[in-house]
Amino acid sequence: MPSNKIQFRVSPGGRLSGRLRVPGDKSISHRSIMLGALAEGITRVSGFLEGEDSLATLKAFRAMGVEIDGPKQGSVIIQGVGMHGLVRPDEPLDLGNSGTAMRLMAGLLAGQGLDLTLVGDVSLSGRPMKRVTVPLVEMGARIETTDKGTAPLHIKPVNRLRAIDYPMPVASAQVKSCVLLAGLYADGETCVSEPALTRDHTERMLRGFGYAVRREGSRVCINGGGTLKACDIDVPADISSAAFFLVGASIAEGSDLTLEHVGMNPTRDGVINILRLMGANIEVSNRREVGGEPVADLRVRAAPLKGIRIPEDQVPLAIDEFPVLFVAAACADGETVLTGAEELRVKESDRIQTMADGLRILGVDARPTPDGIAIRGGSIGGGQVDSHGDHRIAMAFTIAALRANGEIRVDDCANVNTSFPRFVELAAGVGAQVSAHDV
Repeated sequence: MPSNKIQFRVSPGGRLSGRLRVPGDKSISHRSIMLGALAEGITRVSGFLEGEDSLATLKAFRAMGVEIDGPKQGSVIIQGVGMHGLVRPDEPLDLGNSGTAMRLMAGLLAGQGLDLTLVGDVSLSGRPMKRVTVPLVEMGARIETTDKGTAPLHIKPVNRLRAIDYPMPVASAQVKSCVLLAGLYADGETCVSEPALTRDHTERMLRGFGYAVRREGSRVCINGGGTLKACDIDVPADISSAAFFLVGASIAEGSDLTLEHVGMNPTRDGVINILRLMGANIEVSNRREVGGEPVADLRVRAAPLKGIRIPEDQVPLAIDEFPVLFVAAACADGETVLTGAEELRVKESDRIQTMADGLRILGVDARPTPDGIAIRGGSIGGGQVDSHGDHRIAMAFTIAALRANGEIRVDDCANVNTSFPRFVELAAGVGAQVSAHDV
């Protein structure tokens, strides 16, 4: 019997050049389906990410009675059912590997008056959900989890939610979005205070659908009882996917690569800020706004990187990009130190430990700490590393081969399709020497 495992094999060296548009932003793709489904009218989406995570969200809303055409080459047409038009699905909603889908939908569905269950794969079923269920229960929702506070999430019907003023203990866009989306169905004004700035795609998209959102400093508020009006959405290229190529072109001698139409939301640009602090040569051009989201083209050329202490205020703005930033650190002159990033330990894998283990196998001095890591740059060797089914780990070690002195084999790479379909094909097209194999 085949194991259905995928291994990436990457030959050492090479350089990245040309022009590339990476797939659409996953965060925005999720939200376009969720809000488009509840809007009045027809929402048209272009640039939709056809990865497994966002497709899981699309399938879930189809199962709740929403008519959705596509995706066809990134085009999706959603026939909105209005704020109270969803129907109870026949089966549990399977959200695969997507923590974003599960946490946001928990908020969106808590006040729908439906009895339903959210499930996920083995990885998602191990991720913490109390961070969203605790504030939702405070709002009057009825949600059951496992004894460990993990999925499945069983949501039971309630008549109405209560508005709350919620100070988030940890900076998390998913928690903020969950509470705000639940606030659509609450009596009065629901507010969330965040300890550090987090991505604001939910607030931007709510405004795009004609729903008022108020921000006062670190506090975001929304009134319940309104309606969403359908609109057109053009999804920018995902900066989290672009990050692999920003690092790759920075570390591979002779590289000159342009990434097109990249989302430049100021709550997501930490990877650019951190790489520039390390000495990266990144040129931003053709700035414009598309559907309420800023986009630009990024030209990146190879440059010598230096180790830095990563500013903690940049951590929430680059939380998904750290696996490949650790590769940049491994190629930098001196030591790079990350602190204040304990959130990385509860992602699709423990990204601090998994990256440290893999880097050590490749001969890199990587020392994990409870809330971060210290990496001393030097040479990268060849070897076989385990991604533990984490898409961003798999792609990060693929990029590491650009500076390695031997072949790198990355195990358990099937989940790359959750966020970046055609990654191997696109990476090879701009100069990476990578291939995928069933093992």
